[in-house]
Amino acid sequence: MAKLFLLRHLKSQWNEEENRFTGWVDIPLAEGQEESAKVLAQKIFQNKIDAIYCSRLFRNIDTAARIFEHDNKYPIFIHLDLGKMKKWGHFKDISENDLPVFVSEKLNERYYGDLQGLNKEEMIKKYGEEKVRQWRRSYDMAPPGGESLKDVVKRVVPFYKKYIEKDLKTGKNILIVASHNSLRALVKHIEKISDNDIINFEIHFGGLIEYDLGKSLEVKNKCNL
Repeated sequence: MAKLFLLRHLKSQWNEEENRFTGWVDIPLAEGQEESAKVLAQKIFQNKIDAIYCSRLFRNIDTAARIFEHDNKYPIFIHLDLGKMKKWGHFKDISENDLPVFVSEKLNERYYGDLQGLNKEEMIKKYGEEKVRQWRRSYDMAPPGGESLKDVVKRVVPFYKKYIEKDLKTGKNILIVASHNSLRALVKHIEKISDNDIINFEIHFGGLIEYDLGKSLEVKNKCNL
């Protein structure tokens, strides 16, 4: 039985202090996340983790790096997207003290389009709470110029099937570190949540979900850690 862990990144600077729509804007984590990272590491590394898959956004990579500060493994970040980081960053001699972290923009947050960088409360005042909620949480309504969750599903789920399912089917335990809507897209697929019901599903910052999966990758057990 394989285990799959989904981890939403720790609070970013915009989440903590400025309440802005972030999307693909590549900003750092907020200060004061050290204790949260330590607690997460204790929960995660009490299990054997064989590989990590991570979004290219810095707040996700930084979250992954910080949990390694409390483990005896050494992360090696392996870029899966096109470009010289993929071609020139190759390394095959991974030892038992190393842990591969496969990085791809396919796991990035929803692209918020025209809303990126704008204050959430101000947008609620301008457009109304329900309209903004639909942009943020519904399945097929996209923010102006941005991606709907349906669009995110179209890039996240094929990546999951190509890379992560292959590892899970061999019995490997996998951790995915990503942003809210890319994880919501995965949960929708894994748990077969309907288009209408996904609007009510959320994962808090630093939220960690553990799945026990059967041979056909069906969910045998789910735990919010």
